[in-house]
Amino acid sequence: MEEPESGTRSNGIVTVMAVAGIVASLSQTLVVPLIGVLPSLLGTTASNASWVITVTLLAGAVTTPVMGRLGDLYGKRRMMLICSVPLVVGCVICAFAGSLTPMIIGRGLQGMGMGMIPLGISALRDVLPPHRLGPSIALMSSSMGIGGALGLPLSAAVAEYASWRVLFWGSAVLSLVVAVLIWLLVPVTPARAKGRIDLVGALGLGTGLVCLLLGVSKGADWGWSSGTTLGLLAAAVVLLPAWGWWELRVRDPLVDLRVTARPQVLLTNVASIVVGFSMYAQSLIVIQILQLPAATGYGLGQSMLAAGLWMAPAGLMMMIISPVGARLSAARGPKVTLIVGSLVMALGYGLSMPLLGSTWGTLIISCVISIGVGFAYGSMPALIMGAVPLSETGAANSFNTLMRSIGTTVSAAVIGLVLSQLTIDFGGHALPSEAGFRTGMLIGCGAALAAALITMTLPGRRHQARHAAGPAEDETPAQQTVKS
Repeated sequence: MEEPESGTRSNGIVTVMAVAGIVASLSQTLVVPLIGVLPSLLGTTASNASWVITVTLLAGAVTTPVMGRLGDLYGKRRMMLICSVPLVVGCVICAFAGSLTPMIIGRGLQGMGMGMIPLGISALRDVLPPHRLGPSIALMSSSMGIGGALGLPLSAAVAEYASWRVLFWGSAVLSLVVAVLIWLLVPVTPARAKGRIDLVGALGLGTGLVCLLLGVSKGADWGWSSGTTLGLLAAAVVLLPAWGWWELRVRDPLVDLRVTARPQVLLTNVASIVVGFSMYAQSLIVIQILQLPAATGYGLGQSMLAAGLWMAPAGLMMMIISPVGARLSAARGPKVTLIVGSLVMALGYGLSMPLLGSTWGTLIISCVISIGVGFAYGSMPALIMGAVPLSETGAANSFNTLMRSIGTTVSAAVIGLVLSQLTIDFGGHALPSEAGFRTGMLIGCGAALAAALITMTLPGRRHQARHAAGPAEDETPAQQTVKS
């Protein structure tokens, strides 16, 4: 087995991985400033243009677990390089797009590149010495928030002062640079798992997720009682349990549900859904309050560029807090770090009650919540990797990333529903009311507190330590069951 890297080489590896995470997440926020003008740019309706965002979510959710399993089977570095291909190609297609169809194809390919982040986190376990692992995981986990926060003002500035196509050309160049850096600086990671890819499981999980996430994300547009929405959700209810039944019986499962059912893994994944829900709620609310007209009495009248700049420090807070979270995890365990992160998020939402009416107030709110997210996101991979075999790290981390994506999708649906129901009439247009925004923030606070309560039920640190080094065998429980 290859020895983990150390010294200067380790610093280079961590830097490349963090940059890869930032670039991958940056590609997801590129189109946010363009949402209002996409219908005219692409010659389509606003409803159809929303697919530019929806397809990225779906592609990322469907392919991330598959990429994680392939990383375990064939090496995580190799799969990170493969993930960079659709990322670059998708950016180029979007840069040339003049209509809706190529833009959707390009954005779907960009979504496939999101598998790079959990693969990179898992690869750190293979290439770094143990004492570097905690801080490095925390830094790369925070890169997702950094890319998202920096992407908003950057893309807004480019869209305002240059052609929107520059956004995608720039992203393509950055993605290509990241691929070259991974090729040059990240050592080859060993293939930890044995067996082959579960094609039936991949198809079943992908189809079930598309039905679930599409029904949840588009339910408000299609109507929650429409035949399309109910049909998709009903299909998900049938397909996902059937997928679980298959995974428990196949020799080489896509996701080993016996490992996933371990209390530490199961409860961390449940907490991840709720943390993802809570994190996304403020993202949806703060940006709208910043941009609504001041004449509403609660809007802050900022341009898209100014709103992005007000939100950018929140992403930087995640980077600043990541080493603090790593030290807390080393001293008290990642369970404590996740509890602290959830409670800090709840505190940030609580601060929204007196501070929501000013730009400085929204800055404080978003920064406090992002500090909590930084603690939480840095601890979850550590909890997962402390309870799964080395041969399962890619699949397990990718599945955890999927859980967070499900949380953000449900958050968008719930908060969107609240804001659509609590409105005011402003110049003949229905706008979310102040009561709607405050209700949404209280829901986010409740979700953060729920995440803390769920995390408190995780096994104690002594139990975690017993499993951290133990499950390193090549055979998974599913394979052992088949043999017996």
